[in-house]
Amino acid sequence: MKAFASSFLLYTVVLLCIHLWRPDTATTMHNETDRLALIAFKDEITHDPLGMLSSWNDSLHFCRWLGVHCSRQHVRRVTTLNLVSYGLVGSLSPHIGNLTFLRRIVLQNNNFHGKVPSEIGGLFHLRVLVLSNNSFKGKIPTNLTYCLELRKHNLIDNKLEGKIPEELGSLSKLKALGLTENNLTGKIPASLGNLSSLTLLSAGENNLEGSIPEELGRTSIDWMFLVFNRLTGTIPSSLYNLSNMRYFLLGANQLEGSLSQYMGVAFPHLRQLVLPENRFTGLAPISLSNASTLEYIFLHNNSFIGPVPPNLGTLQNLGAITMSLNQLSSSNGDDLSFISSLANCTRLQQMSFHRNFLKGPLVSTIANFSTKLSRINLGFNQIQGTIPSGIEKLVNLIYLNLGMNHLTGSIPSNIGNLYKIQQLGLLGNRLTGRIPSSLGNLTLLNILDLSSNNLMGDIPSSLAAYQNLLELTLTNNYLNGSITTDVMGLSSLVTLPLGDNSFTGSLPLEVGHMINLEVLCVSKSRLLSDLPSILGNCVKMRDLQLHGNVFEDEIPTSLQTLRGLEFLYLSCNKFSGRIPMFLGDLPFLIYLNLYFNDLEGEVPLVEANVTISVEGNNNICGGVPKLHLATCVTSSSDKKRKRPSVKPLIPIIIGISFLGLLAFFFIIHHLRRKRMRNNVSSSQSSNDQF
Repeated sequence: MKAFASSFLLYTVVLLCIHLWRPDTATTMHNETDRLALIAFKDEITHDPLGMLSSWNDSLHFCRWLGVHCSRQHVRRVTTLNLVSYGLVGSLSPHIGNLTFLRRIVLQNNNFHGKVPSEIGGLFHLRVLVLSNNSFKGKIPTNLTYCLELRKHNLIDNKLEGKIPEELGSLSKLKALGLTENNLTGKIPASLGNLSSLTLLSAGENNLEGSIPEELGRTSIDWMFLVFNRLTGTIPSSLYNLSNMRYFLLGANQLEGSLSQYMGVAFPHLRQLVLPENRFTGLAPISLSNASTLEYIFLHNNSFIGPVPPNLGTLQNLGAITMSLNQLSSSNGDDLSFISSLANCTRLQQMSFHRNFLKGPLVSTIANFSTKLSRINLGFNQIQGTIPSGIEKLVNLIYLNLGMNHLTGSIPSNIGNLYKIQQLGLLGNRLTGRIPSSLGNLTLLNILDLSSNNLMGDIPSSLAAYQNLLELTLTNNYLNGSITTDVMGLSSLVTLPLGDNSFTGSLPLEVGHMINLEVLCVSKSRLLSDLPSILGNCVKMRDLQLHGNVFEDEIPTSLQTLRGLEFLYLSCNKFSGRIPMFLGDLPFLIYLNLYFNDLEGEVPLVEANVTISVEGNNNICGGVPKLHLATCVTSSSDKKRKRPSVKPLIPIIIGISFLGLLAFFFIIHHLRRKRMRNNVSSSQSSNDQF
């Protein structure tokens, strides 16, 4: 019996031990730790606009809470916290460090603030940390380097500051490092070169400085995004060893030196080459055509010289190429031959080469471009010849700038078939003839600039069809006739420079309908008559240029409603009368030009920063001391006006006094006679009684 009891007791103890050490029982304490850590996370959320954490309560096991995933291998242990784009507001609880089995933390696109908890450094299983698009501040925790399993580290678009920790170079398994759009300073750590698995480095839009580390050539980077920093020096030659490079984006820095002419060979898989706004010199890489997958080439605003790289027409995926603001040219004067090659790029949508030294005629093959082409910018070069009539085939153009070249001939009338165009710039050429009435077909135009040519004739009334036009610039031509009331009735216009032409007549009254107008220039246009007072309706006016006409009469008082005026040019007209004192009260005035008119009287006082010109007027006085005008006798004049001189009143006073005396003596005389009659009458009455 004792043996049986001992055996039973032993059996019971064994069963109890087995029960106590079952996985479910052993993890009970850990389950509670995970649950409490999640509750602490929720407690730090101050605003949950979508109510996404309403399921985080005791009615459900925490493994079934929204955004929470648990392990199957490790029973009921949290491995993923995924709460993306829920608009959550609050700080990130340090208790997140108690979720020791976490592999993924994905909280992007919320509004978490405060510091990134250093407790995350204790999550040794963590592989993915995505905290992008939040408002985290402070420094990047250095102890994140203990997360040795980390593959993806994304802190993009926060408010982090300080330096990139050198310690990140110990995360040997890291593949993607995202630090763009923060306030980071200092240099790019050379230790990042130890990350042999690193394929993505994104640290643009910070305040990083110094050179790009040569050590990065030891990584596996195929996506390098370092734009909008203060990086200096040259591109390390070691980077050309990164043969898998697909996205090479280093624009808006202070990098210098020349690019490898064999870049297209070194980067055969390159898709985006973005190096604008640096200080690169030398030739643009001639081997770019070898990178057959290229989609974007952005090399503008550097100091490249020589011709545009040849054979770009082989890049069948090319969608945009911009090499503006360089010094491109060739010795043979046929700099535009590349256009014929680019015409083979059937996916090309944008082509920009403005502000170079390109010469030669605008080849007719420009009409052979794919109809996908939407933007052409060849302005500020030395292009000759005429505008090809075949340009009408580019039916999807929304932007065309051929301004500031040496183009001749007339504007093709069929340019009016580019129905989708929104901006058209032909300024600064030698174009002749009339403005085609077909331009009125371009009803989507926002900007039309035909200034500084040799155009003549009237402004076509067809331009009245523009309902979206913001800027119409026709200055410095030989246009004549009257300024059409149709154009002056375009209420959408913000800028209307028409000066330096040969118009006749007056400024139309319809100008008062242009309620959005900010800039009006009709200078040197031979306009007559007085200035319409309805101009005061243009209350958004900032720049009013009326000089060099024959406007006469007084400056309208209605201009005092133009409180936003910064520039007012009224010189070289025939304005007369007194200078309105309200001109000195315009709060934003910068320049006031009144010279050579027939104005008189006191010049209004203006602020010290205002440039004022009044010479060429007669009988003016006062104003600011720098004008060196005579002092006005305004106070004496006012006294004379307020207290008329007594001398002219003396005859009147004497006359009135004399008449008063006559009246007085007449009344006395009349009373005496009346009294005498009364006495005589009384005497007779008395005699009768006796």
